[in-house]
Amino acid sequence: MTTIKDLAELKKRGQKWAMLTSYEQMTAEIFDEAGIPVLLVGDSAGNNFLGEKNTIPVTVDELIPLTRAVARSVKQALVVADLPFGSYESGADLALATSIRFFKEAGAHAVKLEGAHVDAIKKLVSSGIPVMGHLGMTPQSVNAFGGFKVQGRGDAAETIIEDAQALQEAGCFAIVLELIPAELASRIRSEVSIPVIGIGAGADCDAQVLVWTDLMGLTEKAPRFARAYRDLRGEMSGA
Repeated sequence: MTTIKDLAELKKRGQKWAMLTSYEQMTAEIFDEAGIPVLLVGDSAGNNFLGEKNTIPVTVDELIPLTRAVARSVKQALVVADLPFGSYESGADLALATSIRFFKEAGAHAVKLEGAHVDAIKKLVSSGIPVMGHLGMTPQSVNAFGGFKVQGRGDAAETIIEDAQALQEAGCFAIVLELIPAELASRIRSEVSIPVIGIGAGADCDAQVLVWTDLMGLTEKAPRFARAYRDLRGEMSGA
């Protein structure tokens, strides 16, 4: 089973790795067998699995059975569960209560939350719950950002760097950087000792994450940065 210590060792060796989303048994089994070390049961299930327009409507009760299915279906991959919007923002106690549900009811191995919620992260880590951070274009804040836009340009770059350092100090074992300039992601990677996982953040990250439906060409309108390695939409339509 992949552990957070294994991921730290990969960074030390300069060995890059891949991370994919998964929301159910079949993809979890396939990706695990293919050697993907980390699977994310993301709130991206909202607009890739549950028929929502974005991630905001996704609930804890919706993600728990998806996480359970993935966790039960892997033999090697580390399973990370997203904490959905509204399940941690009001304080560290709520974040802990939500995370405990994902661990006890779904069998998650770690959780991910968006933004610089340092107190919540410290509470989770001190309680034995590994935490993955997420900075840059955080989808749960899409309304505040006015859409899915590149973050971290100009003076905002320093804020993201400071937040990344704060997440590391709070105990995060890795950080996702989404939709930020490649040079900023490269700088952050060099300034923190924990793995930096890019998505639309350039190639100079320790790892890359993609939504699996984007990767496989199932998404009708995928983000520009999401390369499709197959055309399963066309294959399935033809079948």
